[in-house]
Parts: sequence; structure tokens; C-alpha cells
Amino acid sequence: MSPRARHLKLSACIASALITAGCASGPGKPTVVAGPPSANDTNVFCEAASAEMTIPVGSAFPDGTLVRDFYTGNTARVIDGEVTMAPGANAEGLVLLESVDAKAGQFSWGGATVYFAVTDRFANGTTGNDQNYGRQPDGKDEIGTFHGGDFVGLTQKLDYLSELGVNALWITPPFEQMHGWVGGGDRGDFQHYGYHGYYALDFTVPDANFGTREEFRTLVQEAHKRDIRVVMDVVMNHPGYSSLQDMQTFEFGSLFEGFEKHLPERWGDWQPESWENFHAYHALIDYDHPDWRNWWGKDWVRAGIADYDTPPNASVDAQRGSLAFLPDFKTEAEKPVDLPVFLRNKASSRSQQLDDATVRDYLITWLTDWVREFGVDGFRVDTAKHVEPEAWLALKEEAQAALDEYRSRNPDADLPAEEFWMVAEVFPHSVRRTAYFDAGFDAVINFDLQEEARAGAQCLPAMEPIYSDYASKLHGEENFNVMSYISSHDTKLFSQIAGNDPALQKRAAAALMLTPGAVQVFYGDESGRAFGPTGSDPHQGTRSDMNWNAIENGEVSGILAHWQKLGQFRERHPVIGAGEHRLISQQPYVFSRTNGDDRVVIAFGKK
Repeated sequence: MSPRARHLKLSACIASALITAGCASGPGKPTVVAGPPSANDTNVFCEAASAEMTIPVGSAFPDGTLVRDFYTGNTARVIDGEVTMAPGANAEGLVLLESVDAKAGQFSWGGATVYFAVTDRFANGTTGNDQNYGRQPDGKDEIGTFHGGDFVGLTQKLDYLSELGVNALWITPPFEQMHGWVGGGDRGDFQHYGYHGYYALDFTVPDANFGTREEFRTLVQEAHKRDIRVVMDVVMNHPGYSSLQDMQTFEFGSLFEGFEKHLPERWGDWQPESWENFHAYHALIDYDHPDWRNWWGKDWVRAGIADYDTPPNASVDAQRGSLAFLPDFKTEAEKPVDLPVFLRNKASSRSQQLDDATVRDYLITWLTDWVREFGVDGFRVDTAKHVEPEAWLALKEEAQAALDEYRSRNPDADLPAEEFWMVAEVFPHSVRRTAYFDAGFDAVINFDLQEEARAGAQCLPAMEPIYSDYASKLHGEENFNVMSYISSHDTKLFSQIAGNDPALQKRAAAALMLTPGAVQVFYGDESGRAFGPTGSDPHQGTRSDMNWNAIENGEVSGILAHWQKLGQFRERHPVIGAGEHRLISQQPYVFSRTNGDDRVVIAFGKK
């Protein structure tokens, strides 16, 4: 099949985050599967107690210890291994016990609370950078367009994150994205820009829609002042697609002869006719033309165009296959390569020709330069199973060296002390130790908790077998950790699982925040952010704008306050994520988490 025929046949799949059987490009992104029963099914819902209850504390606190409920501030003394307390009015039956003499524990990645924000959708700190590179809103549902979120907005919300108990901020890739758009969803029913950061054009500079280098520097510095680490999302598997606008701007690729007459002066302003969709522009492009050598080039990527190698299906070859028909970087290649032509000619790029460097060498240099210059604390690695393990190990080693260099240049700065941290996205990884932990990763994302957490939101004791299982695995092994979540940009929001039930959204805080290991709060988990417009790509709706109006108007104050209290308790006691779990009582449901002097007892009473 010719490159053009291949692109036309598969255009219905291009740029869709949904990998379907009809356009199988591999298992790199999870598909949306049937969810749990409707939130209206309350057969396992338990009503939280508000009356006093007798709470056994096991061996966590000796007799005579004065303990405090972190939620209410109320105190009681342990007598005969028990205390008597009533949950707070907003506590959903929870009592969070610590010694009154307890001091805040030392941060541990093993119990980190990581807040994940899609930069473009989180907070618009300055409107002056909302439109760049000719990008425009679509005037419709704005499903795949840039919405204005930026580094300044993230910086302005750092105090909000501190109040939530967050000690690490994961942001989507900050790199300059493809300037144009591709057809979105399997029906091509919207323009899909790289607002999410996964369609990189130039890894060496920030996208102007997100902000400037100095604004990024300020974000990292201000986060560090609040003891918040910055984790940057990175991609080594693929760059972004080609688009009409990028073809015109950077003079790579070619239209069929005479077809330029079908385009406006600025190619990115093309609109489909009434009988077409946004995939139809592919019919204008000559994918066999030799001028595609002026793009990444055949030595850099597999793309199935011109003289480029055609990538296999990712389900056949995970590391050399293409995901959603994105170009696949040749990170395994040992041959030195030159800087791509379009980057050599791009005046704003900071990329330089490297001596005797492979594709992998360039990518590692570009990514770790962000650590070297700004002091980024960690990487969340996208599509980890689609790149060979030795590449990740090399990235980790160079990132640690870059962080050491940054710290040596800034000896007086108030910086976190931990080693560089890397967490892998490996769909559908669960709580198990695999070879990824020998490839430079400190943790992997746990995909299991999202479905498990609904039962815990309905009735917290349902989490006991999960908590016990997670803790026994994580606490029993060195260099092994997971990061669990209840909402994701690649699957669904918990608000969807909960049927937009505020009660379940509130109770989900305990199910997540008391989970062993690191946890990830997706922006809006704490405020019931709703699923947004999605078109024919069901993942787009998970990236709706942060619901600041609901927060500022007090509409979700009860939910938010509950999440804040649990987040602050977790931040104060890293043992919640990184300690030994012990069930003390089934009714009321009581368990302890202990590790040395860091000790807590958590009780949940139900009527």
C-alpha cells in the first residue's frame, strides 16, 4: 500500500487518543471500557456515623498517650488501648488520630501526593499568550483547541495546592507543540491541537501558549519555596504529527501539484466542506514527495511516508510500532544522526548539532536540559513500554547528573533533597514489581485503583483488602512503588464513575488519600470537575477546564474542604503511603499505619 493510500485509509484514526479495533495501532493508550454499576445503585452504600465511637488503637499508641483527631482537633487519652471520639460534622465518619506530640514527617516519594494538571486547562494566568503561531479557537465546543492555561496560572495556584496537601506537581509536557492541528476523533469532527503537550515539535523551547522560559523558571522556584516538587511529563516514543500549518511554516513535505489552490493563504485556516470532515485535508498532501526529508527524516522516525521506514503495528512490536499513527522515534538506532533539517532552519530553536549523537542521545539531552536549567525534580514518562528499557535507564542517569549540576550551581537555593524521581506510564500495570524497576524507574502508575475506588467511596471498609494487599507488597520490597489514581486524562474521570454524585466524589477522597504508595490527584478530583465536550474521542472530555467558578462561588466547599483535610493529613504523615498497614477492628473499621515514630490510626464509623 502506498504511503498516501495508507494515510487516507487510516485518516479516521489519526489524532484520536482512542485506539479501536478498526484502527488498531497498538495498546499504548487505554480504551474506555464499561464502567461499574450506576452510582444510583446504593446496595453497598453505608451511612457514616456521627455519634461517639470507641476506637481501639492497637499497638500504635501506648496507654496514656494523648492523641488528637486531625480532622476536628479534639483530643483524648488512650486508656486500655482505646479512645472515645465522635467524627467531625463534615468528616464522613472519619477520625484521623495522631499523637499530640507528633511532628510532620519527612517527605518520601513512597507516600507522595502528586497533583496532575493539564497546563492548558488548569488556570489562565495571563491572556496575553492565549493565541500563538496562528492558532485560533474554533468557535464551537473547543474540544481540541488551546484554552489559555499557562505557567503563570500554575504559579498563581501553588498556594491552593499547598492547602490541598500536595507535595509534587505533575505538569503536561511544556515543549513547543506542532503549530497546526490534525483531525480529531475517529470521525474527524473537531480540530485537534497539541494543547496537552504530547505532540512535540521542538523539545528545546516552551510552547508560547504555555509561557516563557522565565515564567517556567518562576513556577519551579515558587513550587520549591512551598516544598512542592515539579514532575515534568516527557515523551521519547514520538514527536507530534505533521500538519498543514507546520508544512507551510517549516517548508517540509508537499501538496500534490496544483492543490495549493484549494487552500487559503494560511494553510492552517483550511476548513472542510459540508460533506467532509477534518481528516479530509490528507487528500491534498503528497506523502510520497522527497521533500519530506526536510521534516524529521528517515534516520529519526518511522512514519510510513516517502522514503521513511513504515512502522509495524505496535501490538506486534511495542517498541518499534506506531501509536495512533504518530511518527515513531528510532531510539534503538546506534547510527549517529544529524539535526533534522527543519530544526536547523528554525530560528527560535535551541537545538544544536551534537557530535556522534544518536536519536536517543539527542532526546535525552533535550529532556535533561530542562532539569539542568530549571531544577525539575522528576519525570512522568509517557508510553514507557514503547521504548527500550536501556533508553530509560540512560535518561534516568543523565537526569540525576543534570539535577546534581543544577544543585551545585544553586547551593543557597531552597531545594528538595531527594534524588531525581521517575514514574512510568505502562498500561495496564498494577501493583507488582516488574523489570521497569531495573530500567531507572522509581514507580509505575497503578491502573487498578480507579475501578476499585468506587466501592471504597460508597463504604470505606471495602478498601481493606486493597489497602492490605498494596501495603504488604510495597512495604515488603525495596525500590518498589506505585502511583495510584481515580481519574485520568487517558481513561475517565471519577465523576463519571460516580454518576456526578457529590457525596461519592467527597468520599472518594478517603479511598484515594489513604491508599498505600504514592497517589495522583487529577485536577478537579477535589472539586467534582465535570466531564466536558468530547466529540468522537471519549478522552477529550476528561480534560475539561478546571471548575474555578464552582470553587470560588462556594458550590463545592464541602467536597473541597474534605479533600484538603485528608490531603494535609497525608502530607503531614508520609507513613500513610509508605508505612506498615495493620487492621485493628472491622466495626468500627480501624487500621493503623506505622513506620518508626510516624504513627497514625484511622477510624471510620458507619451507622
